[in-house]
Amino acid sequence: MEDKTAFAVGVATRDSCGRIIEVCYRAPLLSPPLELLSELFGEGDLDSDAACVILPVHEDRVEENKRRPMVATFCRLGKPIVDVADAYLKLNLISSRMLFPNKVNLSNLFNVLPTLAWTSYGAFTIDFAEKLLWNSRTKGQQFKIYSVDKFPPLLDYCVPSGVRIADSARVRLGAYLGEGTTVMPSGFINFNAGCHGPNMVEGRLSQGVMLDGGSDLGGGASTMGTLSGGNDQLISVGKDCLIGANAGIGISLGDKCTVEAGLYVTAGAKASLIIGDQPPKMVKASELSGRSNLLWRRNSQNGQLECLTNDKNFQLNQELHANN
Repeated sequence: MEDKTAFAVGVATRDSCGRIIEVCYRAPLLSPPLELLSELFGEGDLDSDAACVILPVHEDRVEENKRRPMVATFCRLGKPIVDVADAYLKLNLISSRMLFPNKVNLSNLFNVLPTLAWTSYGAFTIDFAEKLLWNSRTKGQQFKIYSVDKFPPLLDYCVPSGVRIADSARVRLGAYLGEGTTVMPSGFINFNAGCHGPNMVEGRLSQGVMLDGGSDLGGGASTMGTLSGGNDQLISVGKDCLIGANAGIGISLGDKCTVEAGLYVTAGAKASLIIGDQPPKMVKASELSGRSNLLWRRNSQNGQLECLTNDKNFQLNQELHANN
């Protein structure tokens, strides 16, 4: 994890009890000179081991039960998350391309983030959103609840340059999208996951997974993450890889690898390793995790999982990823 600090000023939303429920930051700073922040924070706060320090800047009443305070947040990236402002700053740093996924401590994230209603009027607690929904209907007004979740869409908080996202609801805040990334309508990128670009994402990138440049995650394809329990190995995909439609991986891929459509390669699966003229050798897929130049396929006659030397060079269509 990064042993650094970060600072940003943002616009927050509070609930009716005055608790901050989300923060939108502008232009965060990584490892800011502490002397520049001395006028905002006390020297004791900056020199202490506190994971996060929040300072209200000012607040303006917008409507009843709703305030938009400005907050200044200073946090330590290597420490577990302690509050909402800390969580949103760390997620923003990833989506702003200032940090790669898996390089900041996101421990305690789910305990800290509240489940909110994400609506056409902004973020609200569930009970308040229900009141707004009823009040809007009685007045003949349109009030749309897009989701009830802990994570908002990335594009509601920052807009990475040089990317295309066909459906903003399918890329969460905390995702990392490098230049040239294209996320198609069926694609999904979770928080603390992403791709270096250029990439084609038509499948699912789970939490913790990174896709390197020049690779294609086909429609309906998936990558195994670490949130569901039982799997503590971070999955990565190298350069110039193709994971076919409806395929999936529970192991890492090196560069120039291909997984045929419809094939899910789990770590414990037994594969017939075929290298040149050598006799086939049975191995666990996990033994080949991270290896480059491999073709994963299912033998069409006997159904055996096979791994061969990949002698084809996969390349993305450059015109699709220029994003000019």
